[in-house]
Amino acid sequence: MPRTYDDYVKDVTEDVIKCLEDMKCQPILFVGSGLSKRYFGAPNWEELLIEMANKCPLVEKEFAYYKQNAKKDDNGNEFIDIGTTFAEFYNKWAWNEGRFEFPDELFTEDNPPEIYLKYKVAEHLESLLKKNFINPLEDSDLNEEIELIKKIRPHALITTNYDLLLEKLFSEYEPVVGQKILRGNFTNYGEIFKIHGCISDSKGIVLTKNDYDDFEKKKKYLSAKLLIFFAEHPLLFIGYSAEDPNIKSILSDIDEIISMHGEVIPNIYILEWNPEIESSKYPVTDKIISIRGSKNIRIKCIVASSFKWVFDAFAANYNIKNIDVKILRSLLARNYELVRSDIPRNELEVNYETLEHVLSGEEGLATLYGIALLDDPKYFNAAYPYTITQMSEKLGFLNDKGKISWFKSHKLILKMIEDTGINIKETDNLYHLKVKIGTTMSVHKYSDAAVSLLMKIRDNEDYSEDISKL
Repeated sequence: MPRTYDDYVKDVTEDVIKCLEDMKCQPILFVGSGLSKRYFGAPNWEELLIEMANKCPLVEKEFAYYKQNAKKDDNGNEFIDIGTTFAEFYNKWAWNEGRFEFPDELFTEDNPPEIYLKYKVAEHLESLLKKNFINPLEDSDLNEEIELIKKIRPHALITTNYDLLLEKLFSEYEPVVGQKILRGNFTNYGEIFKIHGCISDSKGIVLTKNDYDDFEKKKKYLSAKLLIFFAEHPLLFIGYSAEDPNIKSILSDIDEIISMHGEVIPNIYILEWNPEIESSKYPVTDKIISIRGSKNIRIKCIVASSFKWVFDAFAANYNIKNIDVKILRSLLARNYELVRSDIPRNELEVNYETLEHVLSGEEGLATLYGIALLDDPKYFNAAYPYTITQMSEKLGFLNDKGKISWFKSHKLILKMIEDTGINIKETDNLYHLKVKIGTTMSVHKYSDAAVSLLMKIRDNEDYSEDISKL
């Protein structure tokens, strides 16, 4: 007897629930422009560029002309080149007859030339959201979907979208935008990672070739940060097609680690909308995605005309349904905050060795939560034994006179800042500790892990895994 769509819904639901039970954690949602289009009529990439073309009088030709003449990237994407071209038109327009269209603060030398296109993109998306995302929506089915996606209570959300839809749907979650993802001590629970920027800061939107070149330069460090999500959580792509360059790019970066050698990756799903599914049909349950050259990757596929049953399946893990997301995020963050003498309430990012040390003493747990002081200088001297000069000595750095050169270690730290945007000296972390001496002076101390990190930078080795620990 042929299997029907009802059988498909039952099988997929059981598979999702089993994945949640086996992995014993909340899913990650990776959200694309399709979800914003579904709930407030946001444009996809091409539609957004067409809208921008219509707003600028210097874009004189039909959009088809620019698409025909655009240079495609390695994923066959011509929209980056078109966006770069339009940014030039907007710049010329803004500095001439279009000046009244933009606020005065954009006309300063420290603003990038593409700021005018980005400003209009942000303005357009903000206007659409305000106009069309009215609670409740006119479509009752979409309202039910929205309530069900909220019930998923995902561990985190990742998006390439610029708009503020997710902030409205998940108001308890904390947005982390652009390069801030690479910095600081984030708990990773209850956060919205906006990897291509946000309209709340239009300057940082990833839109032109320069933006994407900079993004690609730092993407391997981002991928290392996100790798734990792919490896340890159920992951659902929503609002993307299987051919979307963003999906191909992310899966390509992590393929070597999550690849199943032709088998279906058991915890990664892509949700595809098909409004014309026949009740007598049994759609596909997996999809092959070409990621680079002749290399492919297989992930699970969910085909649906309504997302209600899909979101309901991913919301089946009720373990944290009554927990306040903000409280849980704060509690997790507090695990990494240690209060010590002379530097009250200074956040310290720690590794497992540090946690083990704190918990081994009678007052360790209280200290961990900031109730007591961690004031044993012997421990910190053992964990961070080197000044920058001593670290240079470990690395064998000498100057022209044969003396130990602290500056060579400093240059490697500067190189890491240039390559990744991360400065290990900005915070207390696995690699660095700033120790206050008296009331005005301080000294920077470094760990063995810092020596290993600088050694990799010196030898041009990949250190993305080291950065992911920050």
